[in-house]
Amino acid sequence: MRDITARRLRRLGVRDIPRRPSRTAGPDGLSAREQEVLALLADGLRNAEIAGVLFLSRRTVEHHVAAVLRKLGMDNRSEAARYARRNGVATALR
Repeated sequence: MRDITARRLRRLGVRDIPRRPSRTAGPDGLSAREQEVLALLADGLRNAEIAGVLFLSRRTVEHHVAAVLRKLGMDNRSEAARYARRNGVATALR
């Protein structure tokens, strides 16, 4: 599964694909920033809007979204948004 996801990410232009979760990863393997991105993604925000809320570049948000999808083993944003809503990912940033 990881090889397929890594190939997809490379096709999307992601160059730095981490081999293991960060040390500060939560129970689902997401870093704190990735959890924030997931919460905003679940609210239906686009990358540019997430970038504005978190004061990041759109490119950085693209990397975070790709990492979230990879770590959760999901193919698209809507699957990740459903996962976030089912698991009560908080959206206290807005």
